[in-house]
Amino acid sequence: MASAALPAIDPQLVQALLTEQHRDLARLPISEFADGWDNRIFRLGAELTVRMPRRVEGAQLMANEQRWMPGLIAGISDGPDPLATSAPIRLGEPGCGYPWHWTVGPWLPGQNAAVAPIADPHDAARRLGAFLGAFHRPAPPEAPHNPYRGGPLASRDAFLELHLAVSVDQGRSLGDGVTPQAIVRRWAHLSGAAAWDGPPLWLHGDPHPLNLLVHEGRLSAIIDFGDLTLGDPATDLLVAWQLLPAAARATFREAASAGDYEVDDAMWTRGEGWALAHCVAVIAGAEDPDQPLAGVCRRTLAELVLR
Repeated sequence: MASAALPAIDPQLVQALLTEQHRDLARLPISEFADGWDNRIFRLGAELTVRMPRRVEGAQLMANEQRWMPGLIAGISDGPDPLATSAPIRLGEPGCGYPWHWTVGPWLPGQNAAVAPIADPHDAARRLGAFLGAFHRPAPPEAPHNPYRGGPLASRDAFLELHLAVSVDQGRSLGDGVTPQAIVRRWAHLSGAAAWDGPPLWLHGDPHPLNLLVHEGRLSAIIDFGDLTLGDPATDLLVAWQLLPAAARATFREAASAGDYEVDDAMWTRGEGWALAHCVAVIAGAEDPDQPLAGVCRRTLAELVLR
């Protein structure tokens, strides 16, 4: 919940902050759009959004985006047929009684890819693979560190065990025909893949289908870089199993290999392992077991474990 010390995060506050810091945008209409765990999001005119952290953890994620994203996206967004991103356009500072940095970003039309069908999976695979291959480049030591992303796959053993136990205790389906024992057996194989021995690379950190947009049947954008971090690029490859049919994954792998590294067999196996671990975590943590991403994860686990 938002701190009681915060002012009301509402259109009036957004208007006051814009008037104080971005006066040329203050005349645009403001309407509430979404209220997430970390941020409240407002639509600003026809082409912009304002994201306002509503808790201190979200404020730190916002600070990471503001510091790093403009430089990371430079060049990638200018390539051929690029995906749009939610990278900041204007930066907002504390003011009007509000204690944290905030962001003006683009309005991106579309629905999240967990619910919106993609007309051409090979097109989506090519463009998403190319984006991640370009994004995954060496990160400096001061880049944000995330204990849940980017590390050795085998370090997830305890988390997988915990998330499986929670799912069983709550009676949650892991997918049609999927048992905890089958997941453990598959995990033992995947987590044994050779570890990443290259330099830590920049990672999106959370490129699941809820953080991808589809507009008019085409993959159009990748959003929410709050989990931006560094480490093994296989972490981000989990999206290949959660988003794409099997027939399109070779296209994704080839496109991702056009960057600074090759997606070799070990990395591909680790990506599959990250997909499995993330899916179990999503199912265990879902407030509503019928939410779209949980459904994606059940289907993904069925493919990973029962094939």
